[in-house]
Amino acid sequence: MMGVMLQRWGVYAALVVLTALSAGCATGPNANPKDPLEPFNRKVSVFNDALDDNVLKPAATGYRDYAPQPVQTGVSNFFRNLSDVWSTANNGLQLKGRNTAESLMRVVVNTVVGIYGIFDVATEIGLERHPEDFGQTLGYWGVPSGPYVVLPVFGPSTVRDTSTLPLEFATDFVTNHDVVAERNVAVVARTVDKRASLLQTTDLLSGAAIDKYSFTRDSYLQYRRNQVYDGNPPDEEDLPDPSAEPATPSTK
Repeated sequence: MMGVMLQRWGVYAALVVLTALSAGCATGPNANPKDPLEPFNRKVSVFNDALDDNVLKPAATGYRDYAPQPVQTGVSNFFRNLSDVWSTANNGLQLKGRNTAESLMRVVVNTVVGIYGIFDVATEIGLERHPEDFGQTLGYWGVPSGPYVVLPVFGPSTVRDTSTLPLEFATDFVTNHDVVAERNVAVVARTVDKRASLLQTTDLLSGAAIDKYSFTRDSYLQYRRNQVYDGNPPDEEDLPDPSAEPATPSTK
């Protein structure tokens, strides 16, 4: 049931973006060009923060504080191994031969020798991870990110990344597992493990005297841009200042 619910959330998230875009939620001439849906996004962020404060963060904190460290490491390794399968596919789609080969070797080594990825043997023998997702693949082939979007439950995204949700859910090993009880446990374990890995970052963010929404948005967009360009993004053209007078057309 949990897997079905998450699949529906994925479809719902895509519909939310389409609805927001069609409703014209932009803030007018002074809107941030990268975030024309800011009023809508801020409301969703408030909802997500409430969900995190009352459910996800307490669960992740308890997991971090009380689960044995070998268990936490094994859970993280297991889900990283699953993600390496799709990293292999996306590296291949991006024509990254060496990264594709190393990702495939990681999956084989960790699945066979590391007992389904519970032990990260591949890293120990020098096989590096090359995480890639389909949103990065689209970016690699020139598909623009589109406006920044905050999805209910899922959090920061862009229109490009949101468009990949149906494919990601259709090919997700966890949410498509046949045994319902095992699937539900896996979904919860993956969610809690991922949230636990972000506890230190979010604690620092909450304690800083900044606009959390703006900081999260700018950090996320920069992070995704760096991912698409493998850490070496080209110089981005300066965006015009919405409050400035219209520039005089160049005669050159």
